Amino acid sequence: MPEYATIRVVRDGGVEHIKLNRPEVLNSWNDEFSLEMTAAVDAAGKDPEVRALLVTGAGRGFSAGADLGGIDFSSGVVLDLAGHLRIHNLTLLAVRQCPKPVVAGVHGAAAGIGASLVLACDLVVAAESSYLLMAFVNIGLMPDGGALSYLAERVGLARAAELAMLGERLPAAKALDWGLVNAVVPDGELPAAAMALAQRLAAGPTVAIANVKRTLRETAQAELAAQLSVEAERQQDHAGTADFAEGVAAFLERRAPGFLGR
Repeated sequence: MPEYATIRVVRDGGVEHIKLNRPEVLNSWNDEFSLEMTAAVDAAGKDPEVRALLVTGAGRGFSAGADLGGIDFSSGVVLDLAGHLRIHNLTLLAVRQCPKPVVAGVHGAAAGIGASLVLACDLVVAAESSYLLMAFVNIGLMPDGGALSYLAERVGLARAAELAMLGERLPAAKALDWGLVNAVVPDGELPAAAMALAQRLAAGPTVAIANVKRTLRETAQAELAAQLSVEAERQQDHAGTADFAEGVAAFLERRAPGFLGR
């Protein structure tokens, strides 16, 4: 099994357990992380001994979203948000196109593109204290990673707009009520519960489950790749805005942003 720098991969019977492993930055995403996740998911999908995948996060939370540390706006160079997003999107497509079922075990925060990853998984088990957060608007961006598409089809336009435009936490219990997660368990029971679900899927009829996943994908998200491409283009529109610069600065300085509307 390959050695990775940003994730840990462990085989447990027929389950490939992929753990996001950048706990020092709350498992935030950089290009290396996305490329390693994509490689691991693709490899698991092709391995006949793997019959289900489980994705969890190391440390205090599932994932805080994109890694904003080290961004320098002082030079005046416009960031290539679209380029980074195209790399991140490879991971989301790999999860959706993987012929094996993918379970997310969520604790703590699943924010930004970390929340998009949760929504891309087939089944989700969440700890009671966990939450989803469409944090993009809080730093002057729009949701990406297919999040708007997932939300619109699962919770409707009104609730999707609420989550995307207000950027407020959605607690696990409410996410269950809205149909965004499949089960909520006490925090201490999450690892066992998520693995039990993955093992149950791994013991199931692999071909039938693969065809269920494929048919659902073709029915509900036939245009996901095109949607992700559009998101990358539109996200780039924000790269040079004062609101994006202010949003990131406020996030890193742990203060409320003062958006200027430009």
